[in-house]
Amino acid sequence: MLPYAAYLRVYEPLTAFTPSERVSWAAYAEATDRPRRASALHAEHGEAVRRLLGVPPAPAPAQESPNAYLRRVEDVLYVCPWQSRLRSWLAFSRFRGTTPARLVERFVPISIAEQTADDFDRFKRRSDSAALRTHIRTSTWHVPTSWFVPFDGNERWLVLDGRRGPGGTVTTRNLIYVTSMAHARRRSARALQIIRRQAGEISVATEVEEVARWLEEFHPHSLVELDYGGIVHLMDDEKLQADQSVAELAAALTGLETGEEELAYAMYQRVILRWRSIQLLESAN
Repeated sequence: MLPYAAYLRVYEPLTAFTPSERVSWAAYAEATDRPRRASALHAEHGEAVRRLLGVPPAPAPAQESPNAYLRRVEDVLYVCPWQSRLRSWLAFSRFRGTTPARLVERFVPISIAEQTADDFDRFKRRSDSAALRTHIRTSTWHVPTSWFVPFDGNERWLVLDGRRGPGGTVTTRNLIYVTSMAHARRRSARALQIIRRQAGEISVATEVEEVARWLEEFHPHSLVELDYGGIVHLMDDEKLQADQSVAELAAALTGLETGEEELAYAMYQRVILRWRSIQLLESAN
């Protein structure tokens, strides 16, 4: 079973990488033994589970992952590196920062935790800001409302079990949105402007601004993807088919912009209540 997590990914065109990276990723794309899209999440999750079940457990891999998610559009190769080591370091730092020390020991021995933190500190000291930029953001048990902003309802692609995706490939159950970076940035900027002018909710504006700033860090011709990942297993077919969170949030923003406050409130509440009910499953017994 996949973890109940959703993912926001950025795929950069091959030209966005250094010459040596371009050669490496081009060769990777032609490799026959690399993880394919249908099984990539399972492969990524399997690596993490093996590290954590080891004796002693390894919060982060010793080397950066050589894998990536790939997309091809009109013969252009787009790459989203897994960055498993960097993402693990960041996740473990958040875990240590939000968990009492005595509880951290139950998961990872103190010596291993300190070594992991030291390794990350050394990496940060010898790296520039670009090296600390992750192409993938992860959210457990729900999809943050701000993640819906960069997309349009027509960019929704729902796949139920046993269906075939583009190119005839067999795909697993999933719900995905994909858009261009230009569209994602424009929608995020518009949403931020509307929220600041009409709603005045600082927390919502902050979340949208954070996503917008993150998108600005990448190549302007990139692709942006929202992947419901393992969260689709918390929703039956009927709920997945009825989930129009992106379209509903867009309607809420348009309602705010045009002065239709009742419509805006109704659409926003539909999104909030849907995801609140799913997020509560984290603490369900």
